[in-house]
Amino acid sequence: MPQSKFLKDYRRLARLLAGGQAFCAFDTETTGLSSKTDRVIEIGAVAFCMEGGRPVVTGRFDALINPGMPLPPICAELSHITDAMVADKPACAAVLPGFLDFAGDAVLVAHNAAFDVKFVNAELVRAGLPPLSNAVVDTLRMSRSLLPANGHWNLQFLARQFGIDVHAAHRADDDARVCMEVLLHLLQAQQEQRSESRSLADAALQD
Repeated sequence: MPQSKFLKDYRRLARLLAGGQAFCAFDTETTGLSSKTDRVIEIGAVAFCMEGGRPVVTGRFDALINPGMPLPPICAELSHITDAMVADKPACAAVLPGFLDFAGDAVLVAHNAAFDVKFVNAELVRAGLPPLSNAVVDTLRMSRSLLPANGHWNLQFLARQFGIDVHAAHRADDDARVCMEVLLHLLQAQQEQRSESRSLADAALQD
């Protein structure tokens, strides 16, 4: 099965969304930064598409996961996920089929997507399942491309910049929702930049 390809043509991305393609913004919380030695402790996702020219959320997915290892203190500090919260939760191998069914063939969207895709694929390999094959959009890469003057492109900074409400930073379900909204704002920014470029080009022709 082919592995995921990252979409870097943002005009094509806008056309896919406008054409009704299903999208799935997702996020993972993990015990650390290494997909080889660390584990996923939460997967959150929001499915959405465009209907009548407006984005519509078509489903939500959220699951805490027992990683089979003690959680480092950083987990509680960042996400407020504790050992007690995951003690009675299923292992990742039991959660992944539900996430895969939820995502289906949607275009996956994540902030710093390479990180989340790498962790999910590592967990899929451990579960004896094939890696993700969905097309993927990285809103971190996209924001750096479209907003080079920002200087900061982390999810919470972009949320403040775009006036997006954040309810629970560093929890996978809310980060997935924020990521979805960031994508929509970035596509709007791209459209505005294209309109401005066309206006400048027209003005230059008239000079």
